[in-house]
Amino acid sequence: MTRSFGLTYDYRCPFARLVHDHVVEGLRAGADWDVKFLPFCLGQAHVEEGQPDIWDTPEMDSGLQALQLSISIRDNQPDKFIDFHQAMFNHRHNGGGNLRDHHTLERIMNDTGVNAADAFADVATGRVLQVVKTEHEQYVRSHQVWGTPTFIVGDKSVFVRLLDHAHGDSAAATATINRLLDDIDWPILNEFKHTSIPM
Repeated sequence: MTRSFGLTYDYRCPFARLVHDHVVEGLRAGADWDVKFLPFCLGQAHVEEGQPDIWDTPEMDSGLQALQLSISIRDNQPDKFIDFHQAMFNHRHNGGGNLRDHHTLERIMNDTGVNAADAFADVATGRVLQVVKTEHEQYVRSHQVWGTPTFIVGDKSVFVRLLDHAHGDSAAATATINRLLDDIDWPILNEFKHTSIPM
């Protein structure tokens, strides 16, 4: 039976990188999941009261360009999305890569088979910024989402932190995500949090 869920991300978040790595590895191995990848702008989440929304000054946000490109790819080149998605997380977290350098983003898109010119052109129209804003605000309102990575399963939303990525092990990745989904489905479980990082 197909398991459907949404999952928020911002390429700046190391915890999103770990969870999304498991999801990507599972999907590549044929996991029976219907995943909606949901943009969540950490810059907007940290705007102080009384300050302008990041949507009004997107060029000021260090991660919004990459987020917009990913949503353009998600919407218009979906068969290229997960490769680009994983490459962006690896670029950022395997060496602190820049998320708004045009040439670097273009190279990552080219390396993952994306039509970079189409993605940049789509972003330039302003359409994608509106999609990111709409989806970000929608789940803030409907599910009280405040960060990444957050799973959206029906009317439930659960913020999750893992301590490691999948290391290319698709079986472990699939089992990890299915275990998380089982816990989200468990109706009496509300919170389960270590008081310190397990050794």
